[in-house]
Amino acid sequence: MANIFSSSIGKKLIMSLSGLFLILFLFVHAFVNSLSLISDEAFNAGCEFMALPIVSVIVPVLAFGFLIHIIYAFILSIGNLKARGSERYAVPNRAKTDDWASKNMLVLGVIIILGIALHLTDFWAKMQLADWTGNEVPAGATLMHATFKPLWLTILYIVWFIFLWLHLNHGFWSAIQTIGWNNDIWMKRWKAIGLVVSSILVLVFIAVAINAHLVANCPCCCA
Repeated sequence: MANIFSSSIGKKLIMSLSGLFLILFLFVHAFVNSLSLISDEAFNAGCEFMALPIVSVIVPVLAFGFLIHIIYAFILSIGNLKARGSERYAVPNRAKTDDWASKNMLVLGVIIILGIALHLTDFWAKMQLADWTGNEVPAGATLMHATFKPLWLTILYIVWFIFLWLHLNHGFWSAIQTIGWNNDIWMKRWKAIGLVVSSILVLVFIAVAINAHLVANCPCCCA
């Protein structure tokens, strides 16, 4: 078993499965965030649900999955650079998949990590961490509006979401390919599904950010 997970195929499989797990979490996160497009009350209710103990226990699992994904991303990238130069994992046909994202997944990953660090500082540290340490926790909608009120920060998040889209769009079908569902017929379908999945996620996040910025800067809403 140890040899399987230490092998090249095993490393690729672990990274792919952890990536798909994180995409599943992003859908849950996007759903909760989308409640802010309905009303502040709906979003606050979603935040309260996510703060329940039965849901909070998932946080360490999520953190572990994210850490595993990062570690194996660096291991595979370094290994590929040493063994095969610029060739990337799970891309057997360079002529069909030689796009910018496939050649810069590690760079995209680093940018996403920096964005997550910002996101954790803006939200997680002020909500879940504050709750765990016994400090006052602001309402989710209040924190959302305060975070996205500055235009520069809203734009920064939107740029980050675009990089996330590039990473997800390639990462989704690449993970499916690594798992083995990569015949000629289904590979085209998985790429199309990956485009839809990544686009829906990122468009929701962008819509939430823009809506929060507009609400925070609207005099009639703040009155």
